[in-house]
Amino acid sequence: MRFLAIDPGDKRTGLALGDDITGIATPLEIIVTSNRPERLRQIARAVERHGPDALVLGLPLNMDGSEGPPAKEARLFALELERHFALTVQLADERLTSYAADGLMSRSGLTHRGKKERRDALAAATLLKDFLQARTKP
Repeated sequence: MRFLAIDPGDKRTGLALGDDITGIATPLEIIVTSNRPERLRQIARAVERHGPDALVLGLPLNMDGSEGPPAKEARLFALELERHFALTVQLADERLTSYAADGLMSRSGLTHRGKKERRDALAAATLLKDFLQARTKP
């Protein structure tokens, strides 16, 4: 099964692609907009281009595992994505994915700007990698 991961943020939304056969998650791109209809339009372009079987959406839980307003917003966005694309949307815990992305880039030699431009796509790939690994555990 092929998945498109979406790690939404207020200004930047990271996208990654992967499948459960190889277990590999690849960062794709970053959507830079705070305009919700424009974000949805750009996600639609990625869905059309990559043909995923399902979507994986980051669920921003609090560090204690509870849900605050951002998690509730993500759940509403998941419903919107399901209606818009007629695809199943899986929610996945996104705690520490940006931190993990920063760790991956720490010795990359990239400038602060270069890291910022890649962070959200790497965070989406980390989210998807964790999701795929959880699916394979007995």
